[in-house]
Amino acid sequence: MIKRLRAVIPLALGLSLLALPGTAHAQRAPCFAPTAPTTVEEQRLDDRLTPTGPEVGPELVRLGGFDDDVSRFTDRLCGPTSRSEALRLTLSSGTELWRAAVERARSAQAWDAYDDRPLYWARLLGTKALRQWQPRGWQLTAAERAALVDSFDRASRGVSDLRFAPGVRRIAVTGFDPFQLTGTSVRRSNPAGAAALRLDGKVIDTPSGPVVVEAAVLPVLWGSFDQGIVERFYGPALGFRPDALVTVSQGRPGRFDVERWAARWRGGFADNNDVGALGVVPDAAGWPQPAHEFIETTLPHQRMVDAGTTPFPVLYNRSFCEWPLGTTPGTGTPSCRTDEPTPGAAAAQGSGGDYLSNESMYRANRLRLGLGATTTAGGHLHTPVLGQPADPTALTDPAFERERRAIADQVAALVSVI
Repeated sequence: MIKRLRAVIPLALGLSLLALPGTAHAQRAPCFAPTAPTTVEEQRLDDRLTPTGPEVGPELVRLGGFDDDVSRFTDRLCGPTSRSEALRLTLSSGTELWRAAVERARSAQAWDAYDDRPLYWARLLGTKALRQWQPRGWQLTAAERAALVDSFDRASRGVSDLRFAPGVRRIAVTGFDPFQLTGTSVRRSNPAGAAALRLDGKVIDTPSGPVVVEAAVLPVLWGSFDQGIVERFYGPALGFRPDALVTVSQGRPGRFDVERWAARWRGGFADNNDVGALGVVPDAAGWPQPAHEFIETTLPHQRMVDAGTTPFPVLYNRSFCEWPLGTTPGTGTPSCRTDEPTPGAAAAQGSGGDYLSNESMYRANRLRLGLGATTTAGGHLHTPVLGQPADPTALTDPAFERERRAIADQVAALVSVI
């Protein structure tokens, strides 16, 4: 199912998401248990900007044109199904949602085509439905339910949709979900995710000729990283021996950074489920895991800096932090510099910090080195921070949309330099 683009129908007509757990129409979905536990991230589907306003997440799903996709998925769950059919359904529906989002991101007719938020919230409606689903005629085990959620989640991120064609040059790219979604910040967007949607399957011109890009959007969740979601995208991608892999995330205000170093350390900051993680980056089961404290970018950083892309400046960020020799990692004050890491010292921060953006670069490039992909360049690009609509009760405004468009387009321009 490729999403049919259509005009957005005003909410005033009284239409809403049908048969979705947690909405006003939950009573139409008898195969869902509304009191079954959901994640912190999924609970934000109920958040509103004003007491009488619409729920932000479902409203963005409606505006983005994905309400039919989600309702179709939940309706199919409530029909007769078996265990094997349920697994096929989660994979196919997640893939269809991802491909619809990619198509939407390229359509001049879509409502704010650069908006990554409709896909984010549609995915959460799907995973929430799976957590509360009560199949007819059989019982789901906890492990089976987790497998279905994982299947839908990965497919709707593009992780399971790698389609590199033979005989062409290739680049693999990942962006990220929105994050820090508290209060009116539930409106946040992530331009790295928007750029990934725009780039997936696109053929771009580079100094070395045309390149096809395959992209995915990563979760802002330590647990998903523990389960190897980065490796599950870049591992198969590296099987095609791509020319480059580029992890992309949102970074500092007003500038792009090509990050020099990725670090083998988590700094503890909370993720989208309000869970923190502190310590050494864990291994991912089933993949080669060389134990580098720091991994240096091999992207053509100077060419990216010198390319003259606009409107934001592009810098090569050399900073890093390490735990001094003889100290216990995680205690005391790390040494932060811009020269070279000390041989034998434990990493404390990469150039891009110690959060999931740094870890996406570390994991992708640890895998690249472990698989011996020496001809593949790898590194991380931090975008400027995207602001929010000026009116705290508004979901969007022209300045917000222009800024996201400018950032996403510059990401594409920088990828084309590689």
